[in-house]
Amino acid sequence: MAKLRKMLGKADDAEIVTLMRQIETQSKTTLARWAAECVKNWYLPIAQAADPTDLCLSQLLDTVRACLEGKATQKQLKEQLREGRGLAQRMTEPAAQAAARAIVTACGVLQTPTNALGFCFYGAAAAAYHDLGLERSAADYDSRARVEFERLLQALE
Repeated sequence: MAKLRKMLGKADDAEIVTLMRQIETQSKTTLARWAAECVKNWYLPIAQAADPTDLCLSQLLDTVRACLEGKATQKQLKEQLREGRGLAQRMTEPAAQAAARAIVTACGVLQTPTNALGFCFYGAAAAAYHDLGLERSAADYDSRARVEFERLLQALE
């Protein structure tokens, strides 16, 4: 079994280079909407499976949407990001923890656009561990991560 990593992918991977080029052409608002939509649809269900009663991450996504619509402040978002990071640190199941980190990082794109790439690395780990389990080789996880990077790129295009 490979040692599980918090993130999958490397900055010099071909898929990441292509994704970075596309990210560089987008506005902060576009990136924030894309990141929030991806994590809501793909990674939130993985995180919520670990604790369906904890609404912290879905509330964080609601706050990002409200900020994008001018109905919430950056200060409110910052406070919820702090709570979300704490939740991610407390999670013990690797797929759920990676998913929570992806969500928190994606929700931070509105404040820090460079998070747009970071959430992809966490999301790839969440998808790989969720889909493949925890006993696979590093090569298997890297292969699944490449598929995830392609999916994220298609969603951004």
